[in-house]
Amino acid sequence: MLFSLTALLFAPSFVASTTSGYAQSSPVFPSPPGKGAGIWADAYENAQDFVRQMTLEEKVNITRGFTVTDNVCAGNTGTVPRLAWPGMCLHDAGNGVRAADLVNSYPSALHVGASWDRNLTYDRAYYMGQEFKAKGINVLLGPNAGPLGRTPLGGRNWEGFSVDPYLSGQLNADTIVGHQDAGVIATLKHFIANEQETYRRPYFGVEAVSANVDDKTLHELYLWPFMDGVRAGVASVMCSYNRINNTYGCENSKLMNGVLKTELAFDGFVLLDWNAQHNLESANAGLDMLMPGGGFWGNNLTQAVQNGSVNEDRVTDMATRILAAWFLVGQNGTNFPVPGIGLKNLTQPHEQVDARIPESKPVILEGAIAGHVLVKNNDALPFKKNPTMLSIYGYDATIPGTKNTDNLFQLGYTSSAEMGQAVLGTEQHFNQAAKGGTIVTGGRAGANGPAYIDDPLSAFQQRAKVDGTWINWDLTSSNPDVNAASDACLVFINAIATEGWDREGLHDDFSDGLILNVASKCANTIVIIHAAGIRLVDQWIDHPNVTATVIAHLPGQDSGEALVKLLYGEAVFSGKLPYTLAKNESDYGVYAACGRGPTNTTDPQCDFTEGVYVDYRHFDEKDILPRFEFGYGLSYTTFNYSSLAIEPLGIKPDAQGSSTPSSDEALWEVIATVNATVTNTGPVAGAEVAQLYLGIPNSPPKQLRGFKKINPSPENSTEVVFELTRRDFSVWDVITQGWVVQSGEYAVYVGASSRDIRLDGSITV
Repeated sequence: MLFSLTALLFAPSFVASTTSGYAQSSPVFPSPPGKGAGIWADAYENAQDFVRQMTLEEKVNITRGFTVTDNVCAGNTGTVPRLAWPGMCLHDAGNGVRAADLVNSYPSALHVGASWDRNLTYDRAYYMGQEFKAKGINVLLGPNAGPLGRTPLGGRNWEGFSVDPYLSGQLNADTIVGHQDAGVIATLKHFIANEQETYRRPYFGVEAVSANVDDKTLHELYLWPFMDGVRAGVASVMCSYNRINNTYGCENSKLMNGVLKTELAFDGFVLLDWNAQHNLESANAGLDMLMPGGGFWGNNLTQAVQNGSVNEDRVTDMATRILAAWFLVGQNGTNFPVPGIGLKNLTQPHEQVDARIPESKPVILEGAIAGHVLVKNNDALPFKKNPTMLSIYGYDATIPGTKNTDNLFQLGYTSSAEMGQAVLGTEQHFNQAAKGGTIVTGGRAGANGPAYIDDPLSAFQQRAKVDGTWINWDLTSSNPDVNAASDACLVFINAIATEGWDREGLHDDFSDGLILNVASKCANTIVIIHAAGIRLVDQWIDHPNVTATVIAHLPGQDSGEALVKLLYGEAVFSGKLPYTLAKNESDYGVYAACGRGPTNTTDPQCDFTEGVYVDYRHFDEKDILPRFEFGYGLSYTTFNYSSLAIEPLGIKPDAQGSSTPSSDEALWEVIATVNATVTNTGPVAGAEVAQLYLGIPNSPPKQLRGFKKINPSPENSTEVVFELTRRDFSVWDVITQGWVVQSGEYAVYVGASSRDIRLDGSITV
């Protein structure tokens, strides 16, 4: 075990049961009422005034879901007609409005993470939020801070931005601000340690998996992006299906009352994942809203207040938190549509609500471009001239044949039977190569259907129409013929992932064989991979005829146009990997999900014994050479780093083990700045992501603590300034239950990736 005995003994969130030996989550009661601090002050004043006018039954009514027949919202709260409160519509998805027409499909979160671009992240979130608002959706069920990506096989990893908590936290915060600036309530999910689809939820007499996490790991890794989200003002947090230390997430008082509402001082409402309630006691444990129905509450919550098992003050706090969120984002104004107005059943006559606005179009295209990562380039890209002949191969090059509102469409499958669609929780097997066509997002609840997909083959054909290029294509053969006159051979493969099932591997033989077969006949073979997560490349990456490789991730509806612009040099690659791409599956410290195989039980346990050593932290600690490291990505130009300047601003250590850890507000104080100069030394304009890593004593060798995306023109320089907070230097002290800065030497690394360090120094505390 990498976490210490001290962490086990002194962590209230992780103690050993004397009966089972399993980790246990200790209770924390009562549920603290919201304080209405900071940006919440006016919203709380308005909410409290409103709630004072409500009866107990009305307060209960807005804390639960009801079936509504005139819209397809994922959930609808109750209403308060007497006070003209219209209720709220809650709806997916992570890359656009789900199950709706006349909306856009934005790049998925993984693609956004690969952009490392905070401005584009905010803009995407803002325009997406505008579309949700136009459709009458009050609560947008995103963004996603969990799963973080403990296992590379995780079926929903693509719904999050990165396996790194710092990068994830920053982009979640920018997304939350963007959504809420647009007037919709953001929901940060899934709280917490929801790191696999296997046994994610209980079914058929089997308990959901218990994520057994020690206190230090919980805070330093999995809680980190939630802290950023709460700091950004997120109005809702969704508790998860899984158990954490053998208590279900949506009845875990330690996490909801103790960590989220007390430690992080969260003033919004806790929303459960759909039907993730197990008993009435969840009200006292900190849960504020049920969906999609009344669950164990319904009339029982009213009766529980009357018989004293739930205090009415708790119900008042639930209603206050929900209404405060409504006021916080301005939904009390006259310009918010009727809830669910744009989410009518598409098979029935309905009023058309076109949620798309022209200003979003360049953001969608730029976002699609920015998340492509160039990982190999033997001077094959950009094309030196307009090709006379291009040959295109692979199932991922063209559009699938299923309808655009069908979620299976996103999987590139042609039928439900092929994908193995069945009740969640049953064991299913499907080829991660989605051979029905190109993929622009992953599958199920995190995905929506676009008005169009600009698929790669169509985009190259449109370009060929202008340039006079001859296009050959064979999208089905495993060993296609190659015209010897081809200037380049483009091979398109993919790797799909979906809610409900974890992946079975990180590559597939058919796709690898296709690449090798084409490369054996074509001296300029360029591989493009649309991937909903990590996809290994070592079967063919060193082949001398594979001259370039692009990890194209999940670009959204403008996929083809974005790729054409990049390959023709009309746009430049600037994406960086938001995860580590290993040489072998066995290189990952955690590979498969817990509970797979013949030893399954009715009480699956998953011990997070690796602690914080996930992804590049593990590779660095074990000195494992990755194929392409975290933060890696090539450009069409080159960058030089110089002039490192480190300025500590009166950093003082906290006495570890004392009773005085850093206060909450002090954590966000800037206590050091690091400056560097980045010069574009190449022939063309380009964007670079300068990255800062800290080496914290008694911790992983490097941890990301800053990044800046800059665009210096050729032969010009940009100064990069990183501001480091006390939190960036801190570790979690399980004894004092607080963040502390240790005394010692802190290594400072600035560079182009986690392994490509250009400048280094140190700070002594």
